[in-house]
Amino acid sequence: MIRWLTNRFAIIVAVLVLLYLFLPVAYTFVFSFNNYRKSNIVWNPEGSPTLKHWKDPCGAPGVCDALVTSLQIGVIATVIATVLGTLLAFALVRHQFRGRAASNVLVFVPMATPEIVLGASLLTIFVQGFSRVGLGLGFWTITIAHIMFCISFVVVTVKARLQSLDPRIEEAAQDLYAGPGATFWRVTFPLVLPGIVGAALLSFSLSFDDFIITNFVSGNETTFPKFVYVSYLRGIPAQANVIGFSMFVLALALVIIGQVVGNARRSSK
Repeated sequence: MIRWLTNRFAIIVAVLVLLYLFLPVAYTFVFSFNNYRKSNIVWNPEGSPTLKHWKDPCGAPGVCDALVTSLQIGVIATVIATVLGTLLAFALVRHQFRGRAASNVLVFVPMATPEIVLGASLLTIFVQGFSRVGLGLGFWTITIAHIMFCISFVVVTVKARLQSLDPRIEEAAQDLYAGPGATFWRVTFPLVLPGIVGAALLSFSLSFDDFIITNFVSGNETTFPKFVYVSYLRGIPAQANVIGFSMFVLALALVIIGQVVGNARRSSK
């Protein structure tokens, strides 16, 4: 028995870790079918399981409005952060300039700073500075904050992809009389694109999930994580479980599709 456990120790630990990680997801899925009354924390055997929450995911007041707000902020923050972060990553990897080393360090500051400190600092900036130009706490202050911390993750992800590229590939394109523009769009960009897409997906996930910084700079605006937190005080509605699990399935599907496409490309070469 001991020998059997020793030989399969790594597998057993991996299974236990996966169970630990996916236990909250399983709880979210199961309680999306709960026919709850006042609170969706305790399972109600009367009338459960039920599909009524899946048939009407917007049944809880404000849940879909909060979801739309989070999606809008996530898309805007992802697009802007991906563009700016990609440009900054190219500058840090491909160009020499004064302050390059300091820039590499500063990129990690938003990632290393505790979110509660970052949120409080942004709140001070928005209240004392931006309020003078008529920008109050709300949708756009959340978006600006999300762009700020997403840029760091984009830079790190794209930078790692750029540093892994073989420079001889671009040199070969130039030897075949390809100009700088043709080399970039036909060689460099397709090779870096997986890293850019991965950075964009990571940015959207971070933006959609963020609560601490959002709670500081949101004012009266409600995002989906903030809706869940506020609802927890009186009982999270099952519709929030439906939306949360649906987002998990969507993210998982995107990861699987990416793996399948990547494997298909590698096998075709």
